[in-house]
Amino acid sequence: MERVLYLLRGLPGAGKSRCAASLGCTAFEADAYFVRGGVYQFDATQIVAAHQWCIAGVRAAMAGDEPRIAVANTFTQAWELEPYQALAGEYGYTVFSVIVENRHDGASVHDVPQEIIEAMRQRFEVRL
Repeated sequence: MERVLYLLRGLPGAGKSRCAASLGCTAFEADAYFVRGGVYQFDATQIVAAHQWCIAGVRAAMAGDEPRIAVANTFTQAWELEPYQALAGEYGYTVFSVIVENRHDGASVHDVPQEIIEAMRQRFEVRL
């Protein structure tokens, strides 16, 4: 069976997490690091730790031979994809980078301020 890694990219509110859930994959997202007792408690000083935690989870899933994995992070810049692409190469996964667009007028479930979303939009890198 082919092993596949979906890297779901998009701005807050686009529906990346819903998309991951609909794919029926083992899913990861850095935002899950900030959920404590069912409550999202973002701490910007912990963002690096959150992404390291997410990468470690994906590595463990790949080592456990999970056939389909999805990562739902904003991935606004190409370098943010690199650790996952390296893992995919190491474990023999095919990578699909999928941009999830906010075509449903979704709102950020984490109340990301509009000025932050706009800054993310401005730096969003796409390779076609």
